[in-house]
Parts: sequence; structure tokens; C-alpha cells
Amino acid sequence: MEEIILHSISSEKEPVAGESAGLPNGLVSHGDSKTRRVYETARSLHSGAVKDLLSLGVCERCIFRLVAVEAFDSDISSVSTSTLHSWLKSGDGETGSSESSCSRICIVCLGILQFVFSDAKKELVKSDSSSDYVSRITDLVKQDRHEFDSFGLEVSVPSTIMENERALLSYLKGKYSTEVWLQRDKFSVKDALKVLLLDQLKASLGAESDSSSFHIRLTYTKASDEAQGASETTHESKRRKTDAENGSNCISENSFEKVYEPCIFSVHCNRMPIFFSGRYFKYSRNVSQSRWIIDDERMGEASVEEIIGGNILPACLGDSYKFHAAGREDIDVRMLGSGRPFLIEVQNSRQLPSEQSLKEVEEKINKSEKKLSVLGNDALGRSGEKQYVALVWISRPLEEKDFNSIPSLKELKILQKTPVRVLHRRSPLDREKIIHWMKVEKIKGHSNYFLLHLCTQAGTYIKEFVHGDLGRTTPSMGSILGCRAEIIQLDVTDVKMGDP
Repeated sequence: MEEIILHSISSEKEPVAGESAGLPNGLVSHGDSKTRRVYETARSLHSGAVKDLLSLGVCERCIFRLVAVEAFDSDISSVSTSTLHSWLKSGDGETGSSESSCSRICIVCLGILQFVFSDAKKELVKSDSSSDYVSRITDLVKQDRHEFDSFGLEVSVPSTIMENERALLSYLKGKYSTEVWLQRDKFSVKDALKVLLLDQLKASLGAESDSSSFHIRLTYTKASDEAQGASETTHESKRRKTDAENGSNCISENSFEKVYEPCIFSVHCNRMPIFFSGRYFKYSRNVSQSRWIIDDERMGEASVEEIIGGNILPACLGDSYKFHAAGREDIDVRMLGSGRPFLIEVQNSRQLPSEQSLKEVEEKINKSEKKLSVLGNDALGRSGEKQYVALVWISRPLEEKDFNSIPSLKELKILQKTPVRVLHRRSPLDREKIIHWMKVEKIKGHSNYFLLHLCTQAGTYIKEFVHGDLGRTTPSMGSILGCRAEIIQLDVTDVKMGDP
């Protein structure tokens, strides 16, 4: 009976459960459920395809996402290259060079799924496990001093990775065209990395992952301009593109024989802008509304923008601010009466000031500035309301009961997955939104059409709320009415961000 050796990616020194048994039957009998799944999935992979991919320099995680598509998860990712080589040995009697394969940078993901990267100093860094990699990311996030209890995870990778993957899949289709696994949708490198890291990152940061205004972006860039593709010449790049377009199996090892450099890795944290509203009163005839400098000489003794923004920015620990006002007055004109409404937009705020902090900022300005005072300096955030009117078609005539049932749904909570139409540029997240109210307006002579007036939480996908987006938005207007629903036209009628 062949010996099966499993190594845990998370700890190369500690055997995984069931490894001590040494034999496949012992592994299946005594290993834990995760180990058994790993073993059974490894045994189910197409041996010829796996052997080809390993010989080309494809890492074990890319093999699983490309070949064992449906089984790719954080458990499967713990399978090492040596395990795959052991499986190949038991499957066809040949032995591959496990050591040489392990030491290579993957020709497809360029080391991203191997947790290998170059730092800012171009020094090679390798994490032994996903937990070690998550620890590095956590340290970098904490260095930025953001306060948050939820985050959205974004991943940016070079286009070279997609080009390499297209060429590789073309090669596989030319050689294994009848295989079912080739027809399945594949995990992208970005999605695969999220599968490997997200749960551990949530635990490490003590935060949830959702459609937060705070984003952690993992950015991978090519190590050098010379390292395009596999450090290809222009001729090689054109040849590979032609091969991929032809869908032939002529893409061979020579297409991937170059040594790949790992990507340069960086972590960027950013919070969407937050807003503060209020009214200002200007008592001086020598204070401009915005910063006014001509030929390096300041016009006036100060500006409303700098006085207000300069006090709010430190309370937020933000990068910068923008000042917006409802109209403007000349420098020699005072602003009296009920004051002029203003809005301060703070970029990348690291902390969200409390109401007490904002009161203190307001008091500080009013006590220290004889030229200016402010009233009602309130945080607005981005959680306003929007009102719409939609022309809706349904597959059955509108009934009298619908005019009562739809408006009766107040503060309706819905769950929206990232819409199919924006999945290519947005993270795949679940978003809980609120439909505050709805009302239905008849269209005379058209029983299958009606106008839907509704007020929703900002950020709600209205089109998807109507048609359901293949079940990705629940409930939807279609599910509420028990029929097919389509949106024909949509207009925004009001945006409520607070009243300064």
C-alpha cells in the first residue's frame, strides 16, 4: 500500500490529523473531517492535468482553483505541493520533483496564493502559512491607526495574471477538451485569496466584513516593467496571445519556462469621505470664504474654510478636507441672519468623532474666533435616504389588493448580494438595506404597468430590488407580488443627507 504524506501549509513542522497513520486507509479512518476532504479531493483530481500543471510550475492552490473548482475553500488550500506529488506517485508510478516545484514562483498567480511577495525594498518575503500572512496584513493595517468595527476587503492584481491564466486554460482545453471540470467557472486569483484570508483576517482584526465605508486594499504590482508576463519579449507575448486566441494545445512548457518574479505587495487602508454640516456666521469684512492666495500673498486675514476645516480635521485624524457652501459672499461682505449652510468633507478619517467631540470643536471655534461662529456642526456620514419613482412591468395584471399590500411594507429589510452587472468591479458582498416606504400609482389603461414610488436607504440597488437579480436580492418586488417584475425606467426624485 502506497504511503500518503500530507503536510499542513499552516505549519510545516506539525503533522496534520491522520498523518501519523501513514497509509491512505489509516488517513481516511482516523483523520479529522477536513483532512479526509483534502485527501478525497486530491485523489479525485485528473492526474494527467495535475502532472502537467506541476511540471509547468503552477502552484498547488492554483491547481485546486482551476481543476477542483467546486471544492476550493480554506480547507483544500492546506494541501501542499508535496502532497500532490505523492498523489501522482501513487496514481501513475512516476515521481516528480517536489522540492523544485515548491521553490518556484507560480507561473499563474506570481506567488500571490503562495504568500510570497517583494516588499517595498524589493526584498523577497515568504510567509509559511496563511495565519502568518494574515498577521503581517494585520500589523500593516494597525499601523495606519484607523478605528473600525467592519471592513470591506479589496484585492488588486496585475493584468499579467489574467493573461497567464488565459494562456494556461487554452493549453488545457487543447489537451483535455472533453473534461467536465474545464467547463466549470473558475475561481479568480482575487476571489481565491479572499477565501484563504478573509475569515482569519476578521478574527485577527476583531471586525466583521461587509459593505463598510472602511476598505482594506491588498495591492499587488509587477516587480518591474521588464517582467511582463514571464519576462517575455514582445514576440513571445504576441505568440502566446495568438495561441490563446486559436485555442490550440501548442502552448507548451516553453511558453512558461522563464523565471517569474513575485509581485510587490502593499496594504492600503481608506475610509470613504464623511461629512459635517452646519451654518456659519461671518462678522469680519476681511475674511474670505475660501483660502485666497495670489502670487504667494494671502488675501485677507483668514478664510472660513481654514477656520472650520482646520478645527474639524484633527478631530477626525483625516488626510484632508474639502469645504462646500450654499453660495458665497465677497471678502468684504459679512454673513449675518440665520447664517450660510456649509458642508465639510473629510477624506480618509481615521476616527469618527463623537457628538461630544463635535460640540467641543464648535465651542472652540465660537470662543476663539471673533471673526466667525458656527452653529449645528453635525456629522452626516453617508447613510442618507434617497427617493425614486420607477416604471415597473409585471407579468400579471395589477390587482386591487396590491395597492394595499405594497404600501403596508414599512422599514422593509432586504438583503442584496453584489449585483451581477457590477461583479466585475465590486467586491462580492452581502448588503442589508432598508426600504423605508413604498406607494403604488396606477397607469390608466395599462394593468401590467405601474409607477412605484419608494424611499430607501442610500446605497440600495433599486433595479435589483424590483427584478430580484436572479434571486440575489431578497425579498424583491417580484417575490412580494409573486410574479416576474421588470424595471422599465427609473428616476431619482430626492436625496436627503440631513438639513444644515
